[in-house]
Amino acid sequence: MNVFSDAAIEELGTFAAWLADADVAGVLIRSGKANAFCAGADLTELGFAYDMIMAAPRRARFDLAFAHFFRLGHAMRKLETAGKPIAAAIAGIALGGGCELAMAAHHRILVDDPRAAMGLPESLVGLLPGAGGTQRLPRLIGIEAALPILLDGVRLRGDRARDAGLVDRLCGAGDEIGLGEEWLLANAHAVQPWDRDDWRPQSSISVASTIAPVRARVLADTLGHYPAPLAILDCIEFGAPQSFDGAIRTEMSIFAHLIQREEARNMIQTLFLAKTDYERLKRAGILPGFVAEVEAAARAALEAVGDDPTLGTAGFKQPGATPVRDRASEGYWIDTPDGARARAVLDRIGAPLQGIAAGLSPDQRRLADYAVVSAIGYPSYLGGPLALAARSPASPGTQPIT
Repeated sequence: MNVFSDAAIEELGTFAAWLADADVAGVLIRSGKANAFCAGADLTELGFAYDMIMAAPRRARFDLAFAHFFRLGHAMRKLETAGKPIAAAIAGIALGGGCELAMAAHHRILVDDPRAAMGLPESLVGLLPGAGGTQRLPRLIGIEAALPILLDGVRLRGDRARDAGLVDRLCGAGDEIGLGEEWLLANAHAVQPWDRDDWRPQSSISVASTIAPVRARVLADTLGHYPAPLAILDCIEFGAPQSFDGAIRTEMSIFAHLIQREEARNMIQTLFLAKTDYERLKRAGILPGFVAEVEAAARAALEAVGDDPTLGTAGFKQPGATPVRDRASEGYWIDTPDGARARAVLDRIGAPLQGIAAGLSPDQRRLADYAVVSAIGYPSYLGGPLALAARSPASPGTQPIT
């Protein structure tokens, strides 16, 4: 898959800077791979960036995060304002940063194939689209249509993508390159809708009234344990009424805080890296035996706990659970005095697993955690029972609420 590595981000910025004065008619963005346009960020490198940021003094972390991650959004902004028409020919998936790059083009052509889809799944791993995705998508298709894509990871294909306004044209496989070049040669000047003189941002009152009921629903669903969906709503509410250049900086400010959260780190480790390993091993029929042992022990421990209402407040799916906070504040709720009982119940679930997990490598423990999260609904914001057991309540990077 094509991904946005640090090297690719630097190259895109260099290209965008060159383009402003280049003697070219336009730019066609395409993939050299048949299966994907671009799958988004290199999440392994993102993990290294997290470690780099969290190793710095607390006072320096925000600036480090902003400077490191704004490079991609800044490069895309330079690309779309370089004064040259940009077209994207999308055959295969365009997810995350790949979808953001496509939206930074002035014209998008999508192959009409079920395998070709556009989406912004960052919320599913505890993050938000930080290269302008929370700003371009609502401006292209409207806030209400954008919310399922941003919050739930919905992907748009074919007619749905075209009818929503996310792409301009559908075509058969193999036709996207020629149609993209044809459009470029017929459109010497292209400007994004939000850069036109007649563009008017929505009023802050209008945006807030749209966001308020969604925020209430998200809070009821997540109980405040998952900061990413609330951060995405903040990006829209505070960014949509602004000029685009201000809006993407607001988005990055929110992202720079979010990336420091343990929840994002845990969800990337468990729901992406471990999931990828799990599915690969399962397909090959070589899933290690300890995975099933840990899963069975966790299931038995959960049954022993019973239907304790504390499970719901800790993040297990349980009808009628009450949100434990109205904002996803820094740190885990279970580290607070109010969450002490929930932490004790989680420790009861995790305790029987420790003997099985003794001697496992970090990658193996991560694999077992994914099995427990996917099998019994263990809250993914915690990473899994083994990840939680390895963490002290006052681990680096957290600030317990008092």
